[in-house]
Amino acid sequence: MERVALFVDVQNVFYTVRESHGCHFDYRVFWERVTQGRKVVRAIAYAIDRRDPQQIRFQQILESIGFEIKLKPFIQRRDGSAKGDWDVGITLDMIDLAAEVDVAVLASGDGDFDLVARRLRDVHDVEVEVYGARKLTAGSLVRAATRFVPIEGDLLLTK
Repeated sequence: MERVALFVDVQNVFYTVRESHGCHFDYRVFWERVTQGRKVVRAIAYAIDRRDPQQIRFQQILESIGFEIKLKPFIQRRDGSAKGDWDVGITLDMIDLAAEVDVAVLASGDGDFDLVARRLRDVHDVEVEVYGARKLTAGSLVRAATRFVPIEGDLLLTK
């Protein structure tokens, strides 16, 4: 049985799916699809902590599905801009788990992950499946992945 680890860049998925499709990502369908016939070693959803009640409910849903939640504080700069991303944390976790898995599933369209995807494939012999919004996923990440799966169809949560 294939061993799999899931890494979800929650902010990236939220904004790219909303921009591309005007709706939300269906995490339950995603979980069912990527874990079917596989042993889950670890499943991590990375998010920014705004201490918002709606966000807390969403995180509880993710935990009920099977995800571990990692939170980073939301930082508002003096100039009004905001900071909060998990690129380094996700990359480190992907490298740390490389020896334990056959497949790494990354939900993000961020091109910064092309380096770690190549490293997992070429150095650690780990397949990398990338799920991202087709129009907003970096071409370099699509090329670095073993397999790219566009977020569309049943992966979309429509009302």
